[in-house]
Amino acid sequence: MTLIADPWWLTMPLTAALLFDAAASLKPPAFIRDCLDGVRFPREWWWVLIVIKTLAATGLIVGLWVPGVGLAANIGVIVYFLCAAASHLRAKFLTQAFWLNCLGMLALSILTLVFSFFA
Repeated sequence: MTLIADPWWLTMPLTAALLFDAAASLKPPAFIRDCLDGVRFPREWWWVLIVIKTLAATGLIVGLWVPGVGLAANIGVIVYFLCAAASHLRAKFLTQAFWLNCLGMLALSILTLVFSFFA
């Protein structure tokens, strides 16, 4: 195990996806609104998801130079998407957003962890 991503560039797709997701959530398109409404996430808390995703992406970037930060951020992203998956399952909201977006991001974050920090 390493405390700095090696190779470093494997963290960039996850970082880019998180930043894109955070930016899209500023004025969420219908598929994001439908997803958050589908899992019954309160609208007054939607801003928190933007903060979490932005901080996670920042942690992945800072972690390229500061040992342990990227690893912690990557683990945090995995926990975030595990919670998102649990929310989908609990709400029985198993649409394309769950299978592609939620589980896709979970898979990307797990693959990033395995191949950047444990390979």
